[in-house]
Amino acid sequence: MEQRYHNSAKEVSTMTTAELRGNFLVDSLMKADEISFVYSHYDRVIVGSAVPANGPISLPNYPELRAEYFLERRELGIINIGGPGEVVIDAQTFAINKLDCVFAGKGSKEVTFKSLDATNPAKYYLLSAPAHKEYPASLMKKEDATPVSIGSAETSNARTIYKYIHLDGIRSSQLVMGLTVLSTGSVWNTMPSHTHDRRMEMYFYFDVTPGQVVLHLMGEPQQTKHLVMKNNEAVISPPWSIHSGCGTANYSFIWGMAGENQVYSDMDPVAIDELK
Repeated sequence: MEQRYHNSAKEVSTMTTAELRGNFLVDSLMKADEISFVYSHYDRVIVGSAVPANGPISLPNYPELRAEYFLERRELGIINIGGPGEVVIDAQTFAINKLDCVFAGKGSKEVTFKSLDATNPAKYYLLSAPAHKEYPASLMKKEDATPVSIGSAETSNARTIYKYIHLDGIRSSQLVMGLTVLSTGSVWNTMPSHTHDRRMEMYFYFDVTPGQVVLHLMGEPQQTKHLVMKNNEAVISPPWSIHSGCGTANYSFIWGMAGENQVYSDMDPVAIDELK
């Protein structure tokens, strides 16, 4: 499990493209028959993936966690971006289709990921945060995630937001998680920008058409940087950083947060004309 450490805003302002990518880009996800994890020291979030192409894969433990099992002191959000599958949490089976979400709470000892069609395997995006309270394992289907359509075609940001793990959805100790699907012809996400100094955030871009990219904006509002991102890549967003993006075609992304609170609207807006 790869470790990523904190970087200050001042340090990031002087980074080269290679340094930015080495510290914040996660490009090792969605490999067939593998579980891959990166441990970020921003709020101790772990991002990863599991793709059970040729058979079930179980959630392993890692010596870095100093735990008897992965979720002894953690919770886990799971969103499927691939074919139909099943997630088994301590003998409880959840059928999960594309864009459905499963939550495994603190104390879940065994988690197994399965695909139902080897020719179209499930692709599980995983996000884990420390937890200090136990919540039950839960499933939320995409259709039950109270989708909200916002933005407009005129500003190229018509999009639908699905909220899964939050105060009014699947309950968790601190993890907040959902996804956004941009409409055809729309390319901008999270614009106007914002920061939320009380929470870090992780973005995972998917359904990016081959040959297309997303330009992810990060950094302080007056010291912006960018990363060129491809399909199935994630980016770590520090609490002091904006997190916006513009694609060369429409795409989707999973957002996840952890930190001091779970209030989705707890953010500090940045006007578009204030960005530099």
